[in-house]
Amino acid sequence: MSTTPEARLAALGITLPTPAAPVANYVATVQTGNLLVLSGQLPMVDGKLFATGKLGGAVSVETAVEAARYSMINVIAQVKAAVGDLSRVKRVVRLGGFIACTPDFTAHASVMNGASDLAVDVFGNAGRHARSTVGVPSLPLDAPVEVEGLFEID
Repeated sequence: MSTTPEARLAALGITLPTPAAPVANYVATVQTGNLLVLSGQLPMVDGKLFATGKLGGAVSVETAVEAARYSMINVIAQVKAAVGDLSRVKRVVRLGGFIACTPDFTAHASVMNGASDLAVDVFGNAGRHARSTVGVPSLPLDAPVEVEGLFEID
């Protein structure tokens, strides 16, 4: 495996996008001490949502896993914008996943693995994290997934 997060991204064929600007009264990141808190990121690709709708409805688990991966790419882009060099990430402490779904949908964990697997692929053992994943009735712009994060940086 490559030695830096940037090299791992390149090996995965991932180019980080320009981070999305906040659309309301909040900031994308807040650093306090050595912790970097990330606001939730949607699965945006080239300025548009990768998918819309709810799990248990029009969105398949496979599509939502990919959406969670795109959300995580956007999380990583925000981290890079905040700290400059992804090698400054000492640990992905926690990821939070919000899954827009019908009341009977129960495969939340499988969907969120799209984000979690990428965190480990990019940051190695430092990418192993605590996690919460919850189902919600809706998300901004009708997104199926939103991912937030907490990172330890040096």
